[in-house]
Amino acid sequence: MRIPAVRREQGERLLRSPWWRGGAVLFAGALPALAFPAPALWWFAYVALVPWLLLIRSAGTGRRAALDGWLGGTGYLLAVHNWLLPSLHVFLVILAAFLGLLWAPWGLLVSRLPGGSPSVARVGAALIVVPSGWLMIELARSWDALGGPWGLLGASQWQVPVALRMASVGGVWLVSLLVVGVNTAVTLLLVTSAARTAAAVGTVVGALAVGALAVGAIWSWAPQPEPAGAARIAVVQPGVVEGSNSVELRFARSEQLTRTLVGRHLDLVVWGESSVGEDLSQRPDLAARIAKLSREVGADVLVNMDARQTHTSGRTGIFKSAVLVGPDGPTGERYDKMRLVPFGEYIPARSVLGWVTSVGKAAGEDRLRGNRQVVMSVPEPPSPVYSSRSRAGAERLRIGPLICFESAFPDMSRRLAGDGAQLLIAQSSTSTFQHSWAPAQHASLGALRAAESGRPMVHATLTGISTVYDAQGRRIGTPLGTDTSAAAVFDVPLATGTTLYVRLGDWPAQGALGVLAAFCAYEGVRSLRRRTRVESVGATAPAGRL
Repeated sequence: MRIPAVRREQGERLLRSPWWRGGAVLFAGALPALAFPAPALWWFAYVALVPWLLLIRSAGTGRRAALDGWLGGTGYLLAVHNWLLPSLHVFLVILAAFLGLLWAPWGLLVSRLPGGSPSVARVGAALIVVPSGWLMIELARSWDALGGPWGLLGASQWQVPVALRMASVGGVWLVSLLVVGVNTAVTLLLVTSAARTAAAVGTVVGALAVGALAVGAIWSWAPQPEPAGAARIAVVQPGVVEGSNSVELRFARSEQLTRTLVGRHLDLVVWGESSVGEDLSQRPDLAARIAKLSREVGADVLVNMDARQTHTSGRTGIFKSAVLVGPDGPTGERYDKMRLVPFGEYIPARSVLGWVTSVGKAAGEDRLRGNRQVVMSVPEPPSPVYSSRSRAGAERLRIGPLICFESAFPDMSRRLAGDGAQLLIAQSSTSTFQHSWAPAQHASLGALRAAESGRPMVHATLTGISTVYDAQGRRIGTPLGTDTSAAAVFDVPLATGTTLYVRLGDWPAQGALGVLAAFCAYEGVRSLRRRTRVESVGATAPAGRL
């Protein structure tokens, strides 16, 4: 259908207006957020970038294309982090604008997308280079000091079995490459001229066909974990507890819920993040209460301390620690959170940015970091208590704890799986963002981490959403929602073997870096040759024609 000339002229005039164009790019950059929970329109991710790509292509100049990349990136970050607005207020806009600069070079890459009647080589290069550029942005912003890997585009595919299988081969990075590649292919089909070059169109269609075949091959032949018994894991979610003594009330509620698990033949009970507000080494009364619970239910209890402590390294400050408590008290198995939430748990360069505490709910005091990951050994429950693991012949259950924000990092779960963890456990709390998209987004990350590592994942929270995934990233049982206060038992199938992602690491990111290096080298040589040719022509031209 042809657009009337007058209407097309009006649209072009609007796009020439910097304000209208800027608003359009911000909106286009925000569209992919609809593919994430809570909307969870996962299929939309494969075309969500197309409006943004088309706008960048129409920029006209490299400067405008870089600006469109920056504004779109700002819109993207604001949308996927919208739940932070009540806490950070206007500072969220400043952060998004700062990190959005990462998309400015990508805007330049996109502006080189071929149109008209392009050559096969140019089309093929665009299909590889544009997704590689996006992946470098995701890799850069995955540094925890820059906000961490929240809202990676590939993470929107957490409930798609094919995508989870791809994650087992190349992590969430490979899924992101696929999603951006499809968006790029659709854009190329739209911008090819009316006289469409058959070779160019054929290249795009061929690339899509090759991608489909590659995905099918991964689905059929990618190695998958082998079943190795099961474990009965209980998750205790006390729910929202309000009041000046909310920490004590939450502890009491967790105790009450844990006692409902007596006789359930458990291997482990998991409490959420910050479930204990005191250092157990300084509060033997609290440690004794948890130990009594362990004796009653016949299983160890994994709690999470958020308290001022003196670390084994001699440092004193607030740590968040996963602590295993058995029938005789703390077992000595402990993990201190290593990757802290910027502004939520510490303020980067506090001497410069400390003013943030006056405009939002930023951390008043920096928490301290642990220095190593830990794989804990959970003893076999006492013989009178039935254990599904005893039937599988395992004496100890090896668990890999993560705390809250850390479940967003692919490398941490990969490291735990490589160190021998049979079960990944993320202790979390999203009570501050209870009525936002945050709980659903956070819970969805467990599916990716399970599929990448080939290990089941337990996501246990204080206020929901608590859920469990098997070693292929499929949800087990019924999640505990944000309005639930309960204890639930999950029969979690264990697995052996390693995925290709655990073995090979972040190879898609390394490949993308190689592609960009080769592209930059090619463009540099091409520019140098063009300049040399111009200078050569100028030197040989008659003086009157210079």
